[in-house]
Amino acid sequence: MESDTRAPQTIAILGASTDRDKFGNKCLRAYRHAGWTVYPVNPKERVIEGLPAFASLADVPRPLDRISVYLRPPVTAALLPAIAEAGAEATFFNPGAADEEVLAEARRIGVRSRDACAIVDIGLSPSMFP
Repeated sequence: MESDTRAPQTIAILGASTDRDKFGNKCLRAYRHAGWTVYPVNPKERVIEGLPAFASLADVPRPLDRISVYLRPPVTAALLPAIAEAGAEATFFNPGAADEEVLAEARRIGVRSRDACAIVDIGLSPSMFP
């Protein structure tokens, strides 16, 4: 049997939270549960769920496989240039994180985006992380 020598997949979570009721926290726990390397991004926190929190996306190690966004559309819009610069293979704009203008601008600047729930995409449910 061959062993899997791939590096763990990586995800930056914009809007990661210390509040376990928030989806930015549930996403962090879900991806850790699935074996991903998780980089929480929140300029107001130093540690989230035992992981060092990064003040900005620019501070997160690269390369990134994914970015998952849990911010309001105006905040998301302001971060689109940084998201594009990060060059992740996929960026998930979770419910409530993007409106039509944000999605259109993301496409225009070349962000490989998905308007979908990042937790469900890995075969898990937010309800699994109370």
